[in-house]
Parts: sequence; C-alpha cells; structure tokens
Amino acid sequence: MSFSQLGLSSKVLSAVTSAGFETPTPIQAQAVPHAVAGRDVLGIAQTGTGKTASFVLPMLTRLERGRARARMPRSLILEPTRELAAQVAEHFEILGKNHNLTVALLIGGVSYEDQDRKLDRGADVVIATPGRLLDHFSRGKLLLNGIEILVIDEADRMLDMGFIPDIERICKLLPFTRQTLFFSATMPAEIQRLADNFLHRPERIEIAPQSTAAATIVQRLKKAPDDAAGKREALRALMRETNVKNAIIFCNRKKDVGIVHRSLQRHGFSVGALHGDLDQHQRTATLDAFRNGTIAFLAASDVAARGLDIPDVSHIFNYDVPIHPEDYIHRIGRTGRAGREGFAATLVTPKEMKAIKAIERMLRQEIPWIDGQQSADEGERSSDDRGRSNGRHRRGSRSSRNKGGAAHGAPQHRSEGQRKDNGGREGHKPQQPQPQQNQQRRDHQQPKAAQPTHTSASKPAHSPAPKPAHSPSPKPAHTHPHAGHASAPKPPQAKPNAGHRPPPSKPQQHPSRGVRGMGEHVPAFMMRSVRPLD
Repeated sequence: MSFSQLGLSSKVLSAVTSAGFETPTPIQAQAVPHAVAGRDVLGIAQTGTGKTASFVLPMLTRLERGRARARMPRSLILEPTRELAAQVAEHFEILGKNHNLTVALLIGGVSYEDQDRKLDRGADVVIATPGRLLDHFSRGKLLLNGIEILVIDEADRMLDMGFIPDIERICKLLPFTRQTLFFSATMPAEIQRLADNFLHRPERIEIAPQSTAAATIVQRLKKAPDDAAGKREALRALMRETNVKNAIIFCNRKKDVGIVHRSLQRHGFSVGALHGDLDQHQRTATLDAFRNGTIAFLAASDVAARGLDIPDVSHIFNYDVPIHPEDYIHRIGRTGRAGREGFAATLVTPKEMKAIKAIERMLRQEIPWIDGQQSADEGERSSDDRGRSNGRHRRGSRSSRNKGGAAHGAPQHRSEGQRKDNGGREGHKPQQPQPQQNQQRRDHQQPKAAQPTHTSASKPAHSPAPKPAHSPSPKPAHTHPHAGHASAPKPPQAKPNAGHRPPPSKPQQHPSRGVRGMGEHVPAFMMRSVRPLD
C-alpha cells in the first residue's frame, strides 16, 4: 500500500514524497483513512511506528478547507511534555510546507507575548500542554468553541499522570461535534474506561498487542548492588563493556538524574542532563547537543521517555527499574526506531526483582541476564531473612530486659533457655508454692509447733488461720492472708527466714481490709509491697 491510497490530498502527498516517505507504517495505513473520513480513532501501537504522522497527515488534509479566526483555533493537539509538543510542531513544518497554516505552540517556560501574537492573528493548529492552554484561556486570550479536531497524544500518560481534571475541563469547553483522535503506545484497561468518555464510537486500531517492545531491540538485565555508589560503578562498567555510540540513561527521580550526571562527568564521560526542573532553553539546548553528537550520553527522567524522536540512539540504560511496567516500553522505545537495531539494558537490585517480574509478565517473555540470572525468590528470601533477623533481635532484647527484672521476684529453678522460650514473662503469671518452698516452711514451723502453749495446733490443717494481732512491725511483702492453708498453721509470732524470699502471689483483698498493690498483669520487678491497710 502507498500513501496515495489513503485518501490524502495532493499537497500532502507532495510533502510526504519530499520528506522521503515511501510506504506507510501499519498504524498509518489503518488510521489515516478513518481520520480523513472524520471518525474518532483510538490508535494503539509501539513507539517508533509513526503514530505522529497518523494524525498530522489527515489533519493537514481536512484543514485545507476553511480559515481560522482571531483567538479561535480550528484544531487542538494536547501533549504531555514540552519536548513532545515541540517535536509535533516540527512535523507540521515538514509535512505542511505546502499549506499556509498557522501553528501556535503553547508550552511553559517561554514568554506569553509571542504566543499571544500568534493567537491574535488566528491559529489553524494549536499544539499545547494542558497547563499552558488553560492559562491562556483563563486570561481571555483563547476561545475553544471553534475546535473541529482534538488530538490527545500519549493518551495513557495524559490520563494517568494527573492531567485528568485538566483534560475533562478542556473537553467541556470544546464543541460536542468535534472529532477526537487518541494515540498511544499502551492502553491499560482502567485508562480505556476513561478514554471511552472522550470518544464517540471510535474506530479501534491495535497494530501490536498492548505493552510489547519492538522485535529489533535487544533487552538485557544486569545485577547491581543496593548501595548507590556500587550501583553507579555497575552502570559505568556496563557502559564500558558495550560498544556505545550514544545512549540515554533513565532514572526514576530528578535528584538521581543530577547525581548520575555529576558522577559520569567526574569519570570522563561526555554527558548531559534532562529533567523537568530545567527551563525550556536548557532542555532544548541539551536535546540539540545530543542530536548533533556534541554529547554522547544523556541522563534523563521519564520526561524524555515519551515520544521523543531521536532517530539514531544505539543504547538505552535503565539506572532504575521503572515504577510502572508501561514506562519500560516507552523508555526502550527510544532505541531501535524505524526498523533499526537497538540495545536496552536495565540495572536490577535485589529490591527491584518484583518490578522486573511485573515487566516480564507484561511483555509475556523473560528478559535474559548479562551476568547470570538472579531469581525473584532469592531477592524475596534475602529481604525476608533480614526482616526475620531484625524481629528476633528485637524480641530477644525485650526478653533479656524482662528476664533481668524477673530475677528479683520469680523462682530461679527454670533454666535460662526455658525462660527465653517463655518470652521473659514469668512475672506475669501468678506463682504457686513449689515443693522446695513448702519444705522450707515446714522446717521453720517445726520448733514453734512443739510448744504446749500454742492452742491452735490441734486445729485441722484445712481450718482458716487465726486473725493476726496488730503489731507495730509490718508484715513481709511476700506474706499472703491465706498462705497457711496448704500446711500446718503458722503462729502469729513465727517469722520467716531472712535469707528466703518466696515469689509474690496474686494479691487477694480481705473482706474487711483494703489491699495496696498492683495487679498480676504487672511484671514482678515492678511489684510493690502488699500489706493490709492500717
């Protein structure tokens, strides 16, 4: 199939031939006829397959009829990043050279004045990021009730990165009869439900299964340590091992982009940095330097992963595994474009094994390892072992503290291992008199029980002990009101052996007296003396 069979105008066909395009890509061959006919289109294809031309070519054909009025553009293209918006504007300059169309690029980081002048003259095509477009609208510089064609490029990212409220607001300002074109590399199910609100009976065109990488890209994984210094050393070793013409190094955070950039500069690499905190002039100058070969490496955040057309990128290095599996497709899609061969390598730490497995499930294939496979079970087992060892250490420290305190009030007949197995909570349980303690009590009571003046010796062992007389000296802390039930009655003048300290038992309040003390839930080393109230 040729471009002449897609229903394009003669002016567009002349520009396509001058640009050197001969055969349309699969997404262009299927999407362009429906777009020229005015139908809504939902196009899904891999990166680097010509999605941009799939909506630029039919837009040029349809915009040949009619003229734009001041501050009332005829078509609108929304892009997630400034770089991608500028790239689409370049496509209009190349493919629309035979058309006298006015293109207004509305992006942040540049002055409002130049953009206002273009809008005042009348713009046929507005290419904008959502934030700057709403800024112009709120200032009264732009009216959207004349829009005939709406294009949302990289639709999944536009809807997934916080642009949903802005896009919904923009769509409410547009005519209901507009034509809407969605193009993206991935379209998850949850994003599909949102896209259905913006399209009316769309023609769904899916060239390849969702979330698949181009077959011309060689993908590899490489082990890396968890520490930052070791990970940067692994990156430098990987860059030296491969024959790199130029490469993009992707990081998850802007902070890491700066760190990697400075590290590579110190080690003699020709590298630039690209992230969202740079102003537009710096970002444009860095991209131009990378395109013309002034710098060989580009450390970037995901701002450079979406739709940037740098034709001959030989390598992609993922310093961090992408947080979202779909971002992996966009990152490695910067290489292997237009049928060229590409190489993509990803550094993987033990903590990132789960993310790699999610990417492999999305791709429906396993990615080979450069230096031997590291299984996901190994990474999970190492993290679980660290967690269990930390837990044992904490439990052991508590047991040691409780064990030390329980030694003052608990019997020591148990071994140390038994106390550890008990969790160091012996002081929490009410203690029962042990046989050895009963024998010691009987030994103390034998001389007193033999005195003929003691009248209570004839009472049975199970009878309650006599009420002790009030004495100026308090009772010992371990004395229990009913301690004599299990043995012979104890005379009031009997004193316990000073060298023996039986364990504290559960205090029981006498019916006629209050009891001072704390409950049995308190550890033994915190127990206070228990004695009757005076």
